[in-house]
This record gives sequence, C-alpha cells and structure tokens, in this order.
Amino acid sequence: MTNDFSKGSVGGNIVRLAVPIILAEFLNILYNIVDRIYIGRIPGAGTLALTGVGVCFPLITMISAFAGLFGTGGAPLCSIARGKQDLKRASDIMGVSFFMLVATALGLTVFTEIFLVPLVRAFGASGATLPYAAGYMRIYAAGTLFVMISLGMNPFINSQGFGRVGMMTIAIGAALNIALDPLFIFVFGMGVKGAAWATVISQAVSALWVVRFLTGKKAILRLEKSTVRFDAGLARQICSLGLTGFIVNFTNSAVQLTCNKMLSVYGGDLYIAIMTVLNSVRTITSLPIQGIGSGAQPVIGYNYGARCYDRVREGIRFQTILSLIITTVEWLSVVLWPAAWIRLFNADPELLAKGAPALNLYFFGFVMMTFQFAGQNSFTALGKAKQAVFFSLFRKIVIVVPLTILLPRIGGLGVNGVFLAEPISNFVGGLACFLTMYFTVYRKLGREEENRGAKREKKTRHQE
Repeated sequence: MTNDFSKGSVGGNIVRLAVPIILAEFLNILYNIVDRIYIGRIPGAGTLALTGVGVCFPLITMISAFAGLFGTGGAPLCSIARGKQDLKRASDIMGVSFFMLVATALGLTVFTEIFLVPLVRAFGASGATLPYAAGYMRIYAAGTLFVMISLGMNPFINSQGFGRVGMMTIAIGAALNIALDPLFIFVFGMGVKGAAWATVISQAVSALWVVRFLTGKKAILRLEKSTVRFDAGLARQICSLGLTGFIVNFTNSAVQLTCNKMLSVYGGDLYIAIMTVLNSVRTITSLPIQGIGSGAQPVIGYNYGARCYDRVREGIRFQTILSLIITTVEWLSVVLWPAAWIRLFNADPELLAKGAPALNLYFFGFVMMTFQFAGQNSFTALGKAKQAVFFSLFRKIVIVVPLTILLPRIGGLGVNGVFLAEPISNFVGGLACFLTMYFTVYRKLGREEENRGAKREKKTRHQE
C-alpha cells in the first residue's frame, strides 16, 4: 500500500492533497470563467452575450451535478475501502462509477439537444439573449460525455493520493481552453459558439488524460474492463453518498434558475448579467475551501476506515480553521475592492455602478460558508450520506429558494432581496450543519477514542 494517510501529519497530508486540488480546481473553473471574461468583451454584444451564457448556468450545473453524483459518491467509498485494505472492492466501486457516468452522459446529451430551446427560455432567456444562450449550449451539450468523465473520474485519482496528476487533468484542458478561446471567439469570429467549441475540445483532452492514467501502470487502482459494469448494490451505495454532491450542484442550479427568473421580473437582462458576474466571483472565492475539503475527505475517510479516530478529529479541526482564515481574507477583499472583481468580466459603466453594491450584499455572509463546507465534507468523508444530503437541501431549497422569491416582495427590496437570500442562508444553514456535525460526529469520535485508549491500558495492565 502507498499513500497511507494513517501515517505522518494529518494537516500535512491534507495540504499535500489540497494544494494540487486547489490548483486543479482553479484551472477547472477557468473553463467557464475564461469564457465569461472573453464573452463579456465581444464588441457591441458583450453584456447581452454574457447574459445569454449566464442563462445556461443552471443547465451546465445540472450536468456537473450528475458528474458529482458518481464521482464524489464513489471516491470517498474508495478511500474507506483502501483504509480497510480491500483493494478489490475499491476497484469495483471505480468501475461501476465509470459505467454510470458514461450511461448518464449519453442520456443527458440526447435530452438536452431535443429540449434545448424550451429549457433556456424557461431558465430566463429573453428574445434578445436566446440566440446567445441556445448557440452556446447546443455545442456544450454535445460534449457532455467528456465533461462527465473528466469531472467524475478525477476524484478517483485524488482519492489514491495522486493530487498532482489530478491537477494535470485540469491544467491540460484549462491551458488549451485559454489558448483556443480568443482564437475561436475573435480571430475566427465565432462569438459564443467559439467559446463553447473551445470548452468541449479542452474537456475532451482532459477526459482522455484521466482514462489514460487510470488504465495505466502508475495507478494503485486501475480501471479495467472487468470492473466497468452495472452493479445494483454498489450503485446504491455510490448514489447514496454522492447524493450530497448531486444535491449541492442540483440545488445550485435551482437557485440560479430562481434568481434569473426573479431578476428578469425586477431588474431585466442587466441584473441577470450582474448575477452572472456575482456567481463567477463566488466560484473563484469558494475554490480554496472546496479544495481543502476535497483534500481532507480522503485523509478523513482513510483514517475512519483504519479506526484512527483521533486523526479524524484532527482532520476536521484542521480543515475548519484553515478554511475560516481563507474565507475571512477573501471577504475583506470583496468588501474593499468590489469594482476590481467586476472588471474582470465586464467594464460597462452601468453594470459597474449597479453591480458593486449587489456584490457587497451577496457576500455579506461569505465567511459562514466555512461551517457549511466543513460540516458537509465531514459527513461525506465518513460515509454519512443522509446527514450530508439533509443539510444540502436545508440550505438551498428550504432557505435560499423561498427567500429569493419572498424577499423582493417585502418592503420594496426588489433585486436587493434576491441578493440578500444567499448571506442569510449562509448564517442559518452553515451554523445548523456544523453544530450538528460537532455534536453527533466530532464528540462521539472523541468518546470512542477514549474508550479504545482505556481498553488498551486495561489490556496492558492485564499482560503485566
């Protein structure tokens, strides 16, 4: 066995995995972020084009949700199986996850291509933005298979401790996307369609990289033909645990859809463009704590499987404190320089004037996201799917969506009510998730470790 997470510093193991994962995730978001940066600068159509692509976000997020269902569901189970040194089960989990990723990707491609125009209309496309939304999404949907293999199988590389290889999966595709975007958008004059083609080609290269590594000799767990199959029992376990990531992404899609609809009523296309920018800024600033959580999950899961409960608790503490420091610094940067963040995507004077106060409202409770992520990551790493799923639903569906609909109607808040729903949910949902994890998991593991220590001491005295 290599990459034994029950040895060495817990924090060191987490950082060793988290740093390349953060870099990889940063490069991953460049797929869409760079698209938005270039699209927002299309001469004479930047704001409308940016709005059109923003309308596509709920659909893109849904595709990512299905990738997460099998990727973040299977990878922690692999870590737990490796901790128990059951490599056959770990390999079977990976093969079944791959099968479900491919089958689901093909189904989603057909569905999206057939119902594309009604979908983007339902998600907020106006007559002016429909050509941009449909043009971008039709091409993006054709590459769904590549997107899902790249996003869904890369966690299996990270779960084996190959964080740098996982980073390269994203780095290769992101670098290619950065190079192709300006070429297709401006040089070839393809506009938003060029951005979509650049993304699909880049994701295809990333997917090939993932498959090549997982079928090669360097992987601890290899993707083999005999394991790529459907197994109802493993599929249930994978989906049960992956339901957390799926609900996080799917509910993000529901929130984006609700926000777009409410903003189209109270603010119009300009405010949908502003929300597109705000979502982009949140994606960038959420990246470090997501990477820390992704680095912590294999370490926590492995030690839980190995029954090293003191190291599990140390891992939970480490990810929480480090994430809290990072989110505080990021929140201050948004408060002090909101216009600088917005200018990354669009320098339109009207968008800047109305976007800066919206950004400050939206990020008011950003620090509290630390507790939401720490709680959910801990539940997921320990295989406690029900708790993780509940708090994903609680924050987004029970809090954000209703508030997004109700607040604009209260006291003439209008668009400000839409932007306030997110920080309120961060305070309520984040504290509820973390405190539940602390009292039902963290303290319980401490008592179990004390009992094990007492038994070891009693056994030693008996032998003496």
